[in-house]
Amino acid sequence: MVRFWLVALAMFAAAGPARAADRLNVVASFSILGDFVRNVGGDRVDVAALVGPNSDAHVYVPTPSDAKRMADAKLVFVNGLGFEGWLARLVKSAGGKASVVTTTSGIAPLKLGSAADPHAWQSVANAKVYVVNIRDALAAADSAHAETYKSNASAYLAKLDELDREVREAIAKIPESRRKVISTHNAFGYFAAAYGVEFIAPLGVSTESEASARDIAKIITQIRAAKIPAVFLENISDPRLIGRISAETGAKVGGTLYSDSLTGEKGDSPTYIDMVRHNIKALTSALSP
Repeated sequence: MVRFWLVALAMFAAAGPARAADRLNVVASFSILGDFVRNVGGDRVDVAALVGPNSDAHVYVPTPSDAKRMADAKLVFVNGLGFEGWLARLVKSAGGKASVVTTTSGIAPLKLGSAADPHAWQSVANAKVYVVNIRDALAAADSAHAETYKSNASAYLAKLDELDREVREAIAKIPESRRKVISTHNAFGYFAAAYGVEFIAPLGVSTESEASARDIAKIITQIRAAKIPAVFLENISDPRLIGRISAETGAKVGGTLYSDSLTGEKGDSPTYIDMVRHNIKALTSALSP
């Protein structure tokens, strides 16, 4: 009888989720990208995100453990478009053996000055491109389970289609004259282009830069002239700047927008879909008459 149960237990384990030894070991450069990979890979992949929840990839400094993760990985998923300025050095220190997959491939980048705007995931239509690129890379690296990746991707793409509809329906309820906000850095260009909300940022594309007194004065003048109804914090930015602008203009602080990072599991935005829904709820609450 004992032998029977041991055999049955072994058969059950074999039929269950993929064992750790059988999974693809992959790395994603930051938390949002890690969420995309987990949705496509399911239990076939082990995903490590280098820049974790509530952290800023613009100013991230890689650690020796990051180099080890990359050295041990089969695939490394990155955003590209200049987002991970530290990536080339990290790939070199890791030995350069992992295949690096640029997940924005096929997306026409917007420009901020002379540089590409790297925040392409802020358009849900672009998020679908990320997912397709991830699906194809996983299927190529692990062809025996290609159908699993395709099935997972199809299910997730359907959720993103629904999410895109939710965003468009919510924005349509806001009068066009009120679709203007101040945020703490230029992370929402793709959202603005896709959904028709104007974002004005006192900082540039990178959170490494700081707004000067002249920049702040110009923003305050612009808020007053354009009657901008709300200003927003971001989860990776210093709240003091927006607090000062709000105090001097009377514009409502609309809460926190999530731009470059998810939260931990107990936060407002532990997944990409949660993040977009949180942001659109915050925007519609602050901008609706």
